[in-house]
Amino acid sequence: MNEATDSIWCVIPVYNNAATIKDIALKSRTYLKNVVVIDDGSNDADIQSLLEDVGVTILSHPENMGKGQAILTGLEYVRAQGGRHMITIDADGQHYPHDIAKFISLIQEDETSIIVGCRDFSSSTIPGSSKFGRAFSNFWLRVETGVNLPDTQSGFRAYPVDLVSSIKFRSHHYDFEVEVLTRAVWAGLKLRSVDIDVYYASPEERISHFRPFLDNLRISHVHVGLMGRCLLPWPHRKLVIPERAGKSLFRDPRAFFVSILKEHSTPGGLAAAAAVGIFLAVLPLISLHTVAILYVAMRLNLNKVMALSIQHLCMPPFVPVLCIEIGYYILNGTWLTEVSLDVVFGQIPTRLFEWLLGSLIVAPIAAVIAGVVVFFITTVVRKRG
Repeated sequence: MNEATDSIWCVIPVYNNAATIKDIALKSRTYLKNVVVIDDGSNDADIQSLLEDVGVTILSHPENMGKGQAILTGLEYVRAQGGRHMITIDADGQHYPHDIAKFISLIQEDETSIIVGCRDFSSSTIPGSSKFGRAFSNFWLRVETGVNLPDTQSGFRAYPVDLVSSIKFRSHHYDFEVEVLTRAVWAGLKLRSVDIDVYYASPEERISHFRPFLDNLRISHVHVGLMGRCLLPWPHRKLVIPERAGKSLFRDPRAFFVSILKEHSTPGGLAAAAAVGIFLAVLPLISLHTVAILYVAMRLNLNKVMALSIQHLCMPPFVPVLCIEIGYYILNGTWLTEVSLDVVFGQIPTRLFEWLLGSLIVAPIAAVIAGVVVFFITTVVRKRG
């Protein structure tokens, strides 16, 4: 420890991890002088007595308020003490405190980014649910912000205190760690990643307070809200100015179009763009399909070339006629037997509701099929390439 790290604080949220919290706190103290333990209503031990000889500050919630609230409590305290950066580490023994040194090194290089520890998931002891959860969360961060981060669910992070304190959050449980990354990017902060070690105990020894149904429901709710905000036309309030502007059509047209072609070109990203392009192309957005698809692709950080190109698969007459047929059947219980361009398109005002009704059936099915096909094709092409 030295004076250069005095402005960096370590915050350890703890809830019923009496078996591991003391060791984590002691080892964290070897790297940072300022360590704060947030007791989030633990009832398996008296945290004050357990850590009385460790030399850490202990803040207590009278009851369990959630990991996100514990982090926010720590953030508020560190800011009040004049701390500039806050490193959070889990109390369950999953993280190794020796990796704090990696965060300190990166903080000294870059004072405005959020740094997230990327856990090594190559071990056979890593639960399949954890791997899926990480991939799922990574995908939605990419959609909401356009940023690729290898481990969006890691709790081992470094936050620039003043900048993050200026952002408003709505989440207070595990969903906070999802929301903070998205809103930070919207505010102009950058995300960086650093490789860290991870320990996963055997299933019978593992202690986890993550409740699959409730916490996944909360995380899904957060993503729905963030996606809704993505689609709104007004810009996000920026806290910092990005160091590098994006490619400009007017300053460098060639670089701009190259970047557009390559953006979010992973199989998952291309599949999502295809699904959105098909979904909107099926809807009766007469003369507005291209505008709508481009707008949504831009707001959701999808590959614009894929989204715009695939819409041509839904050009008249087949898809509109199919939607009108289905809509007519839903309303009347029989199929529209007289099908001609005049009947279908010459009577648009009377057929519009049938088209809309049918499209609500066809659009999601076609979107799923398009997404799966594009994902499969791009995956195969990449493997062969």
